[in-house]
Amino acid sequence: MKPTRTLLVASAAALTLALGACGTTEDSGDDTSSDSNEKITITDARGKEVTLDGPAERVATTEWNTVEYLISLGVQPVGVSDIKGFEAWNQSVELDDDATDIGTRGEPSLDTLATLDLDVVLVTDQLVGDAIEQIEKTTPVIVVPGGDSKDPLGQMWKNVDLVAQATGTEDEAKDVQKEFDETLADGKKAVEEAGKSGAKVAFNDAYDAGGAVSVRPYTEGSLVGAVLGELGFANAWSEVDGIEGDPAYGLGQTDVEGLTKLPADSLYWYIGNDVEADPYTDALAKNKVWTGLPFVKSGNVERLPDGIWMFGGPASMSDFVDAAVKTVQGS
Repeated sequence: MKPTRTLLVASAAALTLALGACGTTEDSGDDTSSDSNEKITITDARGKEVTLDGPAERVATTEWNTVEYLISLGVQPVGVSDIKGFEAWNQSVELDDDATDIGTRGEPSLDTLATLDLDVVLVTDQLVGDAIEQIEKTTPVIVVPGGDSKDPLGQMWKNVDLVAQATGTEDEAKDVQKEFDETLADGKKAVEEAGKSGAKVAFNDAYDAGGAVSVRPYTEGSLVGAVLGELGFANAWSEVDGIEGDPAYGLGQTDVEGLTKLPADSLYWYIGNDVEADPYTDALAKNKVWTGLPFVKSGNVERLPDGIWMFGGPASMSDFVDAAVKTVQGS
């Protein structure tokens, strides 16, 4: 199973919609009602206004970034797509054991969703067919952008704010952003003290596609690429002609031969998971092109810890900052 890739690569072209979201609170018309009974109107990624009866408490979500946003804001989702995959790939937040698996991220079970007595379902526009329209027959749906390569960190915060508006956790969102900003500032200082400011990082993931290893560069337009830039690193992929990120996630595509175009002094970092084979230690272990690369020869190849979701939110990116800092401090 390739939980990070199959869906993302197939939908990258479609995920060019990254509209800012806004929320308003409307008086319910009942002077005796509390704030929790005030209707909330959200404008989602479709430009559609979605009205909730109040802050959503029972929430299901089809995508893992929104799972992370919710948990970071103190809201445990009652329904999550592919829980086993989520727990393998995103260990930056902890999902309650009583969450219900609602199927795959691209095709959630409508029957299961209907049993959960939901206030809202959070989705991205990766859902296939008329799934959104089918869900909306019984439950409000808010579409959250997957990402925006023009402003990946800005889009992440817009997404967090959108989820916070829907769940009445705006104060928690402010705390989350403050904590992340502090983590980022501390990380940048640590990188400077390690003498690695300006170091060229080629961050990627890779997979073995029937004997041919395919590499996905995380360009400056990726969420990880943006964080690396904030920490003071240079993106090594920017020096390779022909590497361009997709509009939503900033992911490029290359192969082992393409790695020969990277700067010789690159720090070659990648992410993997034990649920999949590691192509660098398996398929490429005896590949002469790979083993002959200067950064491989010099030992500048590092697999970062598993369980950091590269398309997640502030919790994942905080763990990524910590991993990057430990890597340069240990080099």
